[in-house]
Amino acid sequence: MEKLAVVAVGGNALIADNSRTSFGDQEVVARQTAASIVELIVKGWNVVVTHGNGPQVGFELIRSNAAAAETPPLPMDACGAATQGLIGTLLVRGLTLALAERGIDRPVVTVVTHVAVDEADPAFAKPTKPVGPFYKPEEALAKAEQEGWTVREDAGRGWRRVVASPQPREVVEAQAIARLVAAGVIVVACGGGGIPVVRDGGGLRGVAAVIDKDLASCVLAGELGAEVLVVATNVRQASLHYGKPEQQDLAVINLHDGKRFMAEGHFASGSMGPKVQACLEFVESGGRSAICHLEDLVGAAAGTAGTQVKAP
Repeated sequence: MEKLAVVAVGGNALIADNSRTSFGDQEVVARQTAASIVELIVKGWNVVVTHGNGPQVGFELIRSNAAAAETPPLPMDACGAATQGLIGTLLVRGLTLALAERGIDRPVVTVVTHVAVDEADPAFAKPTKPVGPFYKPEEALAKAEQEGWTVREDAGRGWRRVVASPQPREVVEAQAIARLVAAGVIVVACGGGGIPVVRDGGGLRGVAAVIDKDLASCVLAGELGAEVLVVATNVRQASLHYGKPEQQDLAVINLHDGKRFMAEGHFASGSMGPKVQACLEFVESGGRSAICHLEDLVGAAAGTAGTQVKAP
């Protein structure tokens, strides 16, 4: 079987900027993203693609809220499922086209993926992740009382609901994904970090939460025995002092330094932090990992581009 790479792509893989957010706009960017991923396949890699859904799940929550008088609102886990299907179809179309253009006959599927979390995770006691529309203070407080939400002001822009961001523990469909990979199928999975669920007896129960997609990708890569986890973003490398005159781009991060940089607060929790954390955790479990620009996927997987995260 070909060597396996799990490639995690962020919101920039579908939305180039805030002025181009329609379905058609996202399809154009998805095709560009897919073309970069297919270059990895041409080089002999089998690939599982994971992706973010931040903008899209926000859109879904806004729609659900706006239409509440006409149709029942969707809970958080259902919105996550809906956006997995939407983004999955865009990536499947893009990958299918890019493969055909390279003369490669490979099936591509998207797997709507559940990710199990621990209901006792401390994150549930202290929600931090803003989701959905902005409200006036009195509206937000009324929602909190009526729906049992936690709400807070978001950077002076208005009030929003906040939900937990628990640690991913298990990708429920990992075994099914592994079988697809073994059969030569290119799989899109763990969209938006997966649909957050807890094990409840013999079944699954959805919870109001947002799982970081890079951390979920790390868990999936481990469960699949992937050779490399590549976290693709819109910068060439991770940096210390990002955006400042003393910015220092990093070609390599070892485990010891990476943990120190995290503790020192060099990587923001809402952007590079989870990417570095996911890569560190995957390397600590025995894999290889890298952070790179989408255009550098081939080099990053080969160990020659991006920020390579390595054991000491």
